Amino acid sequence: MSYPKIDLHIHTVVSDGTDAPQELLGKIKEAGIGFFSVTDHDAIKCSALIPPLLEAGDPAFLPGVEFSCKDGEGKYHILGYGYDPAAQSIRDAVDYGHALRMKKVKKRLEFLKTQYGFEFPKEALERLLSLDNPGKPHIANLMVEYGYCENKEQGISEYLNKVRITGPSYLRPEEAIRAILGAGGIPVLAHPFYGDGDQLILGDEMEKRLQRLSEFGLRGVEAFYSGFTVRLIRQMLAFAERFGFYVTAGSDYHGKNKMIQLGDTGLEEEPELPDGLKHFLEDVKDCTR
Repeated sequence: MSYPKIDLHIHTVVSDGTDAPQELLGKIKEAGIGFFSVTDHDAIKCSALIPPLLEAGDPAFLPGVEFSCKDGEGKYHILGYGYDPAAQSIRDAVDYGHALRMKKVKKRLEFLKTQYGFEFPKEALERLLSLDNPGKPHIANLMVEYGYCENKEQGISEYLNKVRITGPSYLRPEEAIRAILGAGGIPVLAHPFYGDGDQLILGDEMEKRLQRLSEFGLRGVEAFYSGFTVRLIRQMLAFAERFGFYVTAGSDYHGKNKMIQLGDTGLEEEPELPDGLKHFLEDVKDCTR
């Protein structure tokens, strides 16, 4: 490659990853990544934690976030890059997303207790609820720890996915996009082809989704992603060109919580950067640390 190795979709212990920021930085250097972003779910804490760890010659860091969103048309994960962490719009969205996440955690714990009799010691619950952004993987790991299931995947698929939560439980995509734009950032649709669960969104349905999100202010798509085939990458690059979108590349690394390696984006197979990614890198260079 004639350009730095890039990974703009990474999670830490601040959301549902397993690496602390210091540990992650060491792994990023080891992986030869030259430009990275931490995109914890509904959290911007690493935008403050990472920069003080960086020294001269270290990889360039771009503040990031990933909002979990849902509306009547489906689920979306909206990435935000290059925002001002002090902006009220991004802080309000993070606080609201966190409140919704805590509501879901408590509902899931209540469901496990009433439906299956699964109970946890007080200190274990306090540890869970003290996390920055607890979610299904954290509860499932607790279920494994106390012998209620054999592994995290079973805990999620056979128990936690059965929970039905009433009332608002996600940010709407337009709310996340508006919050990112209001903070001077760039909103990007994460892993665009993947909808709810195993749903794969293609063709006209994908075009309608992108058109709708572009009307809200979406400015980019994650065309390079660890779970995409070459064919899907080519299709998303074509969509990006059609809509005039930026292009980004991310692995969706979660440490031990997912079998995904840092830097596994599919971009490494490209002889040169696509124009949409070149434009993105050029326009966020003043936001890097």
